[in-house]
Amino acid sequence: MRSYLDLTKPRITWLILMSTGIGYFFGHQGSVDFLLLFNCLLGTALIASGTATLNQWYEHDADAKMNRTSQRPIPAGKVTPRNALLFGIALLVAGELQLGWGVNPLTAWLGLFTVASYLCLYTPMKQRTWWSTTVGAFPGAMPPLLGFAAARGVLTIDAWILFAIIFLWQFPHFYAIAWMYRDDYAKAGIQMLPVVEPDGASTSRQILGFAIALIPISLLPSFFQMTGNLYLAAALVLGGFFLKSAARLSRDRTSLNARGVLKASVMYLPLLYLALIIDSYKLF
Repeated sequence: MRSYLDLTKPRITWLILMSTGIGYFFGHQGSVDFLLLFNCLLGTALIASGTATLNQWYEHDADAKMNRTSQRPIPAGKVTPRNALLFGIALLVAGELQLGWGVNPLTAWLGLFTVASYLCLYTPMKQRTWWSTTVGAFPGAMPPLLGFAAARGVLTIDAWILFAIIFLWQFPHFYAIAWMYRDDYAKAGIQMLPVVEPDGASTSRQILGFAIALIPISLLPSFFQMTGNLYLAAALVLGGFFLKSAARLSRDRTSLNARGVLKASVMYLPLLYLALIIDSYKLF
């Protein structure tokens, strides 16, 4: 059972559910429908887990060549490719049924788009072009749209603001990982930007540029009356902290500084979400 759980990447699924919950929080009007929220989170968890499983099924040959992924369940021989394929498909079907019947059709269609774009576009593109990171950022930013659609039944500008924040956040996060593990990616034939451009100049520029762009976009919730001044201040501080780590990497392109960007990105999103919720409820 542990090996099948590992296929679903539970730590990543937890972050996806956090983003989905934020979308629901800003989409709901009146009292919270906890049954609807549960159905949305369960359906999202199932399709996220199925997507992660099928991604590992597709990439198990490449995973076997990389130190950081060689002990994943399929290359390590703990789960057969066939069983992983069937498990992933079952999770996706269950998740889509859960969203379609337990939530609403719009959420189910958004879930289907997320799965299809991730598995049919992003995953195969990784071994062909470094632009796969940009393509993958679209399904990666979908969770708040699923949550918002579940609560409201439509998508408004508020939902797209949440989408934009996560969309931009992903680039420094994933480019930092790509820089840290560029040798592994090269061995597996995965065309990440640091593999295509080994000196890291373009990678560090991308990280810095997206960290800069993230700051004004992250302030939009305050200007669209989603939050107030508390969130505005928190977003500026967090954005400045994130930008500082990106600037450090731009000056000195080392794996240590790339890890600093990664750590900053991992801290940034949950803290930003916390500020969104606290300011919306006016707890202080």
